[in-house]
Amino acid sequence: MTRPSLTLKRRLHAEPAKVYAAWTDPQKIARWFGPASVKAGTERASIDARVGGRYHVSFDMESGEHHEVGGVYRELVPNQLLVFSWAWHSTPERESLVTVSLKPDGDGTLLTLTHEQFFDAAARDGHERGWNGALNKLRDFLA
Repeated sequence: MTRPSLTLKRRLHAEPAKVYAAWTDPQKIARWFGPASVKAGTERASIDARVGGRYHVSFDMESGEHHEVGGVYRELVPNQLLVFSWAWHSTPERESLVTVSLKPDGDGTLLTLTHEQFFDAAARDGHERGWNGALNKLRDFLA
């Protein structure tokens, strides 16, 4: 059985080094990570950006729900690639895999995010909404 996956692309108006830093600096990722309905000021992040290092991000939704996600970095190529496992604190057995590829594109960066090995289509669809919101926030953060 093939497990669902999704791929999203964004062109960002920032060089790859700045985009990479937005993913690997805990102060920066806390400013944009999560869907559009994250309650401002509730974001927390810890990041050990090395192969085998862990990350953890938490935030509250405007609805009052609390979310925590974390995982382990599998591959890091500065300013080019991040590959990390992904599991919500509430469902740690549902581990999936995220790959973020960064390619120079004129005066900006083409970001390709692939999230694979979802538990089911509903999980993929929920993550697609969340990632689209987060990538829009990343775009605004880098502008």
